[in-house]
Formats: sequence, structure tokens, C-alpha cells
Amino acid sequence: MQGRIPFNTRGESRPPPPVAPPSASMPIPSYPPPSSTFNTAAFSSPFNAGGNGGLADMMDGQPIDDTPLAATKKQLGDTIPFSWFAGVLGGALVFSFLIVSQGSWLLNMFLVLSYAAAGLVFASWLFKWVLAKDSGTPAMRKVSEPIREGSEGFLKTQYTMIFRFALVVAVLLFFLYTNRAPDSTGLPPFSVAVFTAFSFLMGCLCSGISGYVGMYASVRANLRVASVARRSYHECIQVCLRSGAFCGFVVVALTLIGIATLFVIAYLLFGAGPDGSGLKITQVPLLLVGYCFGASFVALFAQLGGGIYTKAADVGADMVGKLEQDIPEDDPRNPAVIADLVGDNVGDCAGRGADLFESISAEIISAMVLGGQFAESAGVEGSGFIMFPLVIHAFDLVLSGLGVITVNTRGGLHDFFGKPIAQLQQFEDPLAILKRGYAVSIVLALIFFTIASRCMLHVPSAPDAWWHFALCGVTGIATAYIFVLITQYYTDYNFAPVRSIVEASKTGHGTNVIAGIGVGLMSTGFSILTVSWAILTTYYLGKTSGITNNEGTVNGGIFGTAVGTLGMLSTAVFILAMDVFGPIADNAGGIVEMSNQPESVRDITDKLDAVGNVTKALTKGYAVGSASLACFLLFSAFMDEVSSFSGTPMTVIDISKPEIYVAGLLGAMLVFVFSALTISAVGNAAQEVVREVRRQFKDRPEIMSGTQLPDYHQCVSIVSARALKEMILPGALAVFFPLVVAWGFKYLGQYTGQSLLGPQCLTSFIMFATSTGILMGMFFNNGGAAWDNAKKYVETGAYGGKGSECHKATITGDTVGDPFKDTAGPSLHVLIKLLSTMSLVIAPFLAAQAIN
Repeated sequence: MQGRIPFNTRGESRPPPPVAPPSASMPIPSYPPPSSTFNTAAFSSPFNAGGNGGLADMMDGQPIDDTPLAATKKQLGDTIPFSWFAGVLGGALVFSFLIVSQGSWLLNMFLVLSYAAAGLVFASWLFKWVLAKDSGTPAMRKVSEPIREGSEGFLKTQYTMIFRFALVVAVLLFFLYTNRAPDSTGLPPFSVAVFTAFSFLMGCLCSGISGYVGMYASVRANLRVASVARRSYHECIQVCLRSGAFCGFVVVALTLIGIATLFVIAYLLFGAGPDGSGLKITQVPLLLVGYCFGASFVALFAQLGGGIYTKAADVGADMVGKLEQDIPEDDPRNPAVIADLVGDNVGDCAGRGADLFESISAEIISAMVLGGQFAESAGVEGSGFIMFPLVIHAFDLVLSGLGVITVNTRGGLHDFFGKPIAQLQQFEDPLAILKRGYAVSIVLALIFFTIASRCMLHVPSAPDAWWHFALCGVTGIATAYIFVLITQYYTDYNFAPVRSIVEASKTGHGTNVIAGIGVGLMSTGFSILTVSWAILTTYYLGKTSGITNNEGTVNGGIFGTAVGTLGMLSTAVFILAMDVFGPIADNAGGIVEMSNQPESVRDITDKLDAVGNVTKALTKGYAVGSASLACFLLFSAFMDEVSSFSGTPMTVIDISKPEIYVAGLLGAMLVFVFSALTISAVGNAAQEVVREVRRQFKDRPEIMSGTQLPDYHQCVSIVSARALKEMILPGALAVFFPLVVAWGFKYLGQYTGQSLLGPQCLTSFIMFATSTGILMGMFFNNGGAAWDNAKKYVETGAYGGKGSECHKATITGDTVGDPFKDTAGPSLHVLIKLLSTMSLVIAPFLAAQAIN
């Protein structure tokens, strides 16, 4: 940085001073690598079309530009008046109360679709607001363009492959349902087969769109964040968060539209007619399970492929660039740097969008199934217990939107820019700013949840039931926030666990790895205690609600847990916004580094990137916590579904039976083998990247001096091909192994005279896999994030700063943790829900076979 950026008394940037036109004699400041001389005048843009192949060509002949960006014209929505906030909130409360108090499922469906449509409109406005920001310097745009092209190209190829697999699975589902034996519902097999295959494909399509939207927003927002980083701290945070919120709104709105549309179609096709034939409205959700299976199917392969891509490129770039060549992160001389930045978008953004979509879909449908079964068993009239999950997530679009637009910095922070990194700590932590917005969403969630519980879950015969269920929702909301705090404690470098890893790094690479593993394992303790508390609390609140049948054999315990899960996911839009915040900030930092911006701008994006690592860890902790509750619902829904279709109650799974115990062991084994395959996949792909980067540095020594351009395309091609190849084996194992277990024990049951052995063993398989997967997922997510932020802490200047031996040890730990936190951990979230949703899809077949 050549001087402090000037600001006026209002904290706004002054217009930049005139810059002299470039000339041949103008000196271009050299890039300062730690261990080599680098001629920036000779170095080129990675994907520059034409020119002499030098950085001066990328920078259009300009020296480092440390002048501030002129303030852009004020936009509608930069700040939100309180009157607007109060008006939207009041209008939503009145409209919602008038609709849900009527008790009509058609009116509730109208509310859901209205809020979903409004959410899409608001998302469109948010993204237009982001795109209206300036797109930076020519150098920034030339760096951003190949990142966008690489991300879109990989996703197009990946999704083409995934949808080919999906078509095969849809055909198998169709023939499976067509040829199944009759069940207790009496529905025509052919019609159910067509609807199940169609709902599966619709879930696949919506999940794919959700993932694509995450990438689409990220590759356009990263450039805007990099640009406004030269001007305003406030704008940086706003652009990052609102870009992520765009993804969240689209994902939740798509979920609601897809499920609501399928519900209406299913009721029209299979609902009870005047003669009483067909399904009751409480049974219709049983037909929607194909939708969440399709969502899980696409999410698994999207998360696997994206996770392998991003971490293979990251590991390869770090091992050679940082450790061997001693060059900074995102240095333009690193041949793998573009592949690394592309990976942030296809893994962290696209994969997480599809992941959250399937989480919400599975949770809504399982809650609808359980609500319908509970209402029918207890003799409760009306559709409130079925429509409640959809209405809660419709409210999420309102309350998260209000939370997002309130995110703001506290006074004077525009002066943050132009100051040295040593003074950064005195300014407000970006995470504190985001948590304020999240707190607004949580408070509003409590209000909306209470209104919905009173209007939709009130039963005259049990007048206290509604507030029992409202407290279940409060428990879920509290659980979500507790998970945020626990994850922050174990992954933020302001707390002891990450500092302990840094302290261990002083004595070497091995002690860093040991400390990181210990932190990751320890982080599971409070997380599991929190999940256990949430499940038991919500179960007993539901059980004591007073709703039961005449015999007293039915209680609302499981539905209480379902309501608690709804509470935990009631702010899903804001959670996804914080999740996407991280990779956008990371990409922005890469653009700033490669376009040769002043060090002060990189300091700012580094600060947001460090917070982004925490927000990604927070949302992963949130995801695995919600998955633990959702999977408890899903295998409860599976047992209810088997009972419904077979006509034989299946309420107890006896693990003392050897067959059932063995099935459980196989489920736990699947988690370990699946994790091994995903981590090995990253290692295999990273080895090729390392060999290629080493080859380029060896064969073309001019790269380090800046007189020759690295071949970025080669690394991108290597990672793309390996990611698509390596995702097939773990994905196929996750899809087909549960089927082998279910059918294997089904035939064993037929041979031994145990008609329900197949469904019972599959339930045990899922329970053990879920329990193991939750623990492994927490360990991978938190351990990997702690290693990453230990490195970030040293890079702030602590313990010798960048280039020190302590820093090199933290890079090793970060490299070990990369496939943990961004490949294996997130893929396990999807795996455990895929197993449960798949079981719901095959339950009718297993149940019908059990009858025969």
C-alpha cells in the first residue's frame, strides 16, 4: 500500500485523484514473493486473450492501483427504514393469521405458494442489487472470467452425468413399483409407479437448480465483493451476505413449490372420492417420498464431485505452492490457483445449495408423513398437522428476509479502510455483524412459530397441546443457536481450541496434526449432548401434549420431535446465506491477489475469508445437527410407512436379534468405507495436481521469474476429470449397498419365517449408520475448520506470521483437514439422509412382500 485512502467527514471515499496515462517508461512495482524475484511486468493474466502474455497486459499497463473506488450511486435497499421493516412484518403477521386460522388446507396451500412466489421476487431484487455494484478493474474482470467459465463448464458436465444416472434410477423405480404385490392401500400399481418416478425426477431437477443457483450467484458476486473491498467494509459484508441470501431464498422457495405442487397433484389423482375409495388426506404425504429421494440423490453426487474437485485443487496448490515454492496463497504463478478458485464455487456453493435443499425436503416430507399418521391414529380432524411443516418454511422466507436486510455495521467502520492490519482488531468482527441479523431472524421465528402452533395444532380435546408443540419449536430454535455457539467455539481462532493447535504447531507438523485431531474429536461431545437434549425434550413435550386415542396407545412424542426439527430449520434461508458468504469472500480474496491490488485490500478480504471459514463450519454444524433430528424422523416415518402398507404394526426394533445387530454393523461400516473412499478420492486427484504443478515449475522455470505463463487449463482439466471419475464409486456404494442389505435380509426372513425381517434390518442399518455418520461428520467438519483457522491466525502475524516454520506446520494441518471439512463431512450429511429417504421409497415394496 502506497498511502492511506482518503475519506471525507461522512466516512465516504473521495473521488480518486487523476492518474497519469501509462507510458513505456512508467515503472511497475514488483510483486514481493518471499523467496524469489518476480517481474510483474512480464507476468500475464491466466486467461488473457491476446497481448504479450504479461501482467502488464492483464493490468492494461497500469501499476498497482491503490486509489479508492469512487462511491457508487445510492441504491434502493442500501439501508432499510424501520417503517419498511415494521410494515412488512405487520403485514405478514396479519395475512398469515387470517389464513392459517381458517383451518383449510387449500388456504394454507395458497399461503405457502404466495410466500414462495414472493420469496423468488425478493431473491430477484437482491441479486439485481448485487449486480448493480461495479464489476471492478479490467484486471479483476480478466481474473474473474475464467473462474466463472470453469465453474459453469464443470457443473454442466457433472449435472449431465448425474441426470443420466437419475434417468436410470427413475426407470428402475418405475418397474419396481409396477411389479410390486398389492398392498393395504389398494392403489393401482401402475399409477403409483408413474407418480413415484415423476416425483423422483422432479426432486432431482429442483435439487440440480438449487446447486446451480449457488454457483451462479457466487461467480458473479465474488467480483463485486473484490471491487467494493477497495471502498467500504459495510458494502463488502452486504454484498457477500445478500448474494448468499439469494441462494437461500431460491432453494427454500423451490422446495415449497415442488412439494406443494406434488401434494395437490397426488390428492387430485389418488385422494378419496365420493365413494370413499382412495387415500385420505393424511395418507397423501406417503406418495411424496420420491421427491426427497431425488433431492438426496442429486445432492450426494453434487457434494461428492464438487468436494473432490475443490479439495484436490486446494491440496495440490498448497503443497507445491506454499510448502515447496514458498509463494503466497492465490499467487498467480501457481498453476493450480484457478482450479482452486473454481472449486470454491462448485463445491462450497453448488454442493451446499443442493445439500440444504434435500435437508429441507426430507424434513418437510417426513414431518408431513408423521403428522398425517399421528392425526389419523389419534382421530384428530383437519389438515393442520399435515400442512404445518410447509407453513413454517413459508414463514422462513419472511423472517430470514427481514434478518438479512437488517445486517449493518455500527458507525464509523468505513474508516476501516486504509489502515494497517495491526489496527483491524479494534473494528467490529464481521461474525458479530452476521449474528445480529441471525438473532433478528430467531426472534421473529419464535413469534411466527407460536402463531402457527396456536392456529394449526390446537385440538379442542387437548387444549394444552398447541403450546407443548410451540415449546418443541422453541427447543429446536434454541438447538440451532447452541450449535452455532459450539461450532464457533471449536473453529474460531479467537477461542482456545484453535489457539491450542497453533501452539502445537510451534513444535512441528506432527504435533499440529495430533492437536487438530484432538480438537475435532472433542467437538463432538457438547454437540451430541445438545442433540440428545433436543430429542428427549421435544419427545416428552409432545408425549405430554394430551393428544391420544381412546385406548391411550397413541401419543405425540415423535411428532413433537418433528416440530422441534422444524424449529431448528425455521431460519434455513439465513443459514444458507452465511454458508455461501464464505466461498464468495474466499474467491474475492483470490481475485484481489491475482489482480495485484494493494495489500490493504487483501487484508480486508482475508478478514472476511477467515470469518467465512467460521460461517461455513457453523452451517455444517447446523446441517449435521438438523440431519440428526431429521433422520430420527425419517426412520420413524419409515416404520410408520411399513406399518401402513403392510397392515402389520412395526413399532420395535430388537437389536438383540443377530440378524438385526449384523445389519446395524453393516450400516456403521458403510459410513467408514464411504468416508475412506471420499478422502482417498481427494488424495488420488491431488497427487495428479501435485505432479503437474511440480512438472510445470521444473520444466518452465520462467514461471517463477514471471517471464512465462503457467498452464492453468491443464490443472483445471485434471481436476475436472478426476472429480467426475472419483465420485462414482462412493456414490454407487451409497445408493446400492442399502438395497443389497434390505433385499438380502428380506429373503432371509422369508426363508426363516420372519415376514418383516427385511424392513426391521433396514431400520437397524439406518439407525447405526445415522449415529456413526453424525459423529464422523461433526469430527470432520470441526476438525478441518479448526486446522484451517489455525493457519489463518498465524497469517495475521501471530507466531512469526507467513513464511515461518509455525506457518508451514499449520499449512500441513490445513491440507490434512481440507478433505475432512469440505468433502467427507458434507457428503456424510447427505449420505445419512439419502439412506433414510431411500428407505421410504422402497418401504411399500418391502411391506407388500411382507404381506405375501
